[in-house]
Amino acid sequence: MQSRFFSVGLSLAIGLTAVAELPKVGLKPVWKGLETTRPLWLETAPDGSGRLFCLEQGGAIIILPSDKSAAQPKREVFFDISERKPWRENEEGLLGMAFHPKFAANGKFYVYYSQQKPKRSVVSEFTVAKAHPNRADMKSERVLLEFPQPYWNHNGGVMVFGPDGKLYVASGDGGKANDPHDNAQNLTNLLGKIFRIDVDARTGKLAYGIPADNPFAGRSDGTRGEIWAYGLRNVWRMSFDRATGDLWAADVGQNKWEEVNLITRGGNYGWNIRESFHKFKEDSPAKGDWIDPVIEYAHHAGIEKECKFPGHGYGVSITGGYVYRGEAIPKLRGAYIYGDFTTGLIFAVRQKDGKATEHGTIHQQTGKVYQIASFGEDAAGELYLLPLVANPATKRDPAGSILQLVVE
Repeated sequence: MQSRFFSVGLSLAIGLTAVAELPKVGLKPVWKGLETTRPLWLETAPDGSGRLFCLEQGGAIIILPSDKSAAQPKREVFFDISERKPWRENEEGLLGMAFHPKFAANGKFYVYYSQQKPKRSVVSEFTVAKAHPNRADMKSERVLLEFPQPYWNHNGGVMVFGPDGKLYVASGDGGKANDPHDNAQNLTNLLGKIFRIDVDARTGKLAYGIPADNPFAGRSDGTRGEIWAYGLRNVWRMSFDRATGDLWAADVGQNKWEEVNLITRGGNYGWNIRESFHKFKEDSPAKGDWIDPVIEYAHHAGIEKECKFPGHGYGVSITGGYVYRGEAIPKLRGAYIYGDFTTGLIFAVRQKDGKATEHGTIHQQTGKVYQIASFGEDAAGELYLLPLVANPATKRDPAGSILQLVVE
């Protein structure tokens, strides 16, 4: 998951500037009292039911109550692989899920989770139980692919279906620090990549199809045809803009910079040659065929002068979100919302042709700072924040741990 789990005081936020056109937002607790265990993702079932599902790192997926203000919300488990112990280390676990676009007809959904001996990531297909629409058939698993993870961190894990009906999966560079095996620039493995597969087809002996229009499909030099984009360190949450089809991804940085990218077919985003807009290795070339981020922000004030977006505000580990397309906050429509896991700041940016046109801090937490594990989007385009606020003893937060973005 995130690569840094330590506290940074909100004193880092001093001097923040915001563009006037971007409104401030508030955070409203919802589903108060619902017990959750490190919630990492929200997903709406594309079947017209309005059901909203919440993925938990420990291995469960729960169905959220339809009434967000229920006094005693019921915890309804839809899926559970906790007995497999996917969460052994901090950034492992059940990390991603996605419903098939034709879920209403075929009942299929997909999960990304960690396993050990050997340490690896698994992408699997499951189906809903025929006799119970609110339960997964745990015996229906079809493993699509597995790939090795050399270390416990930088596992990525987000999965989203695109407007084209293909499944896009983000993987981290394999972990440790500095990408010691140069995985992100290596086209013969799936680490440090976003890859794209067809879950409704088969290529050769594979359990999935490699789309013919993937940028590296059909090569005979060992290049993985699944790859859609590469040169990424650890994408922590990506999403498609439901209005334009643009694919947004937030890439967690190493020592100095956090970045937001628009993902393009075959794009190389530069890691570990560079970190955001800046050289990472001393012997790296000054220029290359890399795609620049939409926006970046610095880890601390000492490097502010090098930042291409002065006044952005600081942070340590980015959490990606969504382009807002809801109705509750009209002035926010069309802006990409993202945050920082450690400082708890929430930002917004607008872009044109891949370049930021305006940006600002739209929420600064006061008092206890919620660590932003993820954002979520419901069927109406409204956004939620999933913070990590669990009781260390139970790993659950009985006070409720999901917040909705609202007009301040």
